[in-house]
Amino acid sequence: MKALVTGAKGQLGTDVVAVLRNTGHDVLACARNEMDITDLAQCQQVIGQFQPDVVIHCAAYTAVDAAETDIDGTYKVNAVGTRNIAVASETNGCKLIYISTDYVFDGTSEVPYQEYDNTNPQSIYGKSKRAGEVLVQRLSSRYFIVRTSWVYGAYGNNFVKTMLGLGQDKPSLKVVHDQKGSPTYTVDLANFLLEIMPTEKYGVYHASNSGSCTWYEFTQAIFEEARRLGIKIVAQPEPCSTDEFPRPAHRPANSVMEHLSIRTNGFEDLRPWREGLKAFLLELSSR
Repeated sequence: MKALVTGAKGQLGTDVVAVLRNTGHDVLACARNEMDITDLAQCQQVIGQFQPDVVIHCAAYTAVDAAETDIDGTYKVNAVGTRNIAVASETNGCKLIYISTDYVFDGTSEVPYQEYDNTNPQSIYGKSKRAGEVLVQRLSSRYFIVRTSWVYGAYGNNFVKTMLGLGQDKPSLKVVHDQKGSPTYTVDLANFLLEIMPTEKYGVYHASNSGSCTWYEFTQAIFEEARRLGIKIVAQPEPCSTDEFPRPAHRPANSVMEHLSIRTNGFEDLRPWREGLKAFLLELSSR
């Protein structure tokens, strides 16, 4: 298949491009200098010239705390940019895969969120990504909305890399224990996109590595697996509450998402989050 990937130099986009190319697909990797998603005419031109079978829209404004004050900038990318991609994809008869987020939920549920539960974003980032979802649903006739959470990978900054760095320098680390979610390795998410891409099983999907943990439990696992690989970790994580770390943007207390659509559509679920973490640390240590 011919696939156009937006945000191709980002954390997820880089691995999506690599996975697609490694499996023989013809990929046009678009970073901001190749296609400005906030420019509708440019989106129409680039997508029209390449004529992809599918557009995988990874580009996003993801600075969650900065978004609280940069409201216009956030919506320009996450809403207007997504509208432009949806319009250009529809005009050219392309399937569209839109990467969304657990932040579209408020995090107050006692159970994992299903794909068709009511959304209630509490942050500007979450609201702007939900706006993108609505625009995709209204403007595209062949779409996959893929919500994910707690993403990390080899490219770009993320929680795992931060903890590894701090774990080698600090004697102790306070880590939030009252936020629960599912860590997601970019390579595993990219492989899921590869699986749904050729199908016509359109709709909303929740895709994260299976299982869940708190940030504190995630940190414990990062340190345990790093030590197994011979990485020197001196820090001891200590649990603390969200209130001890006030941030501009609201963080959902419960980000765990049910994978109802994956199961009912017959797709293979993503592997457990701890297995994804092991694979990532092996990749990182071999670079």
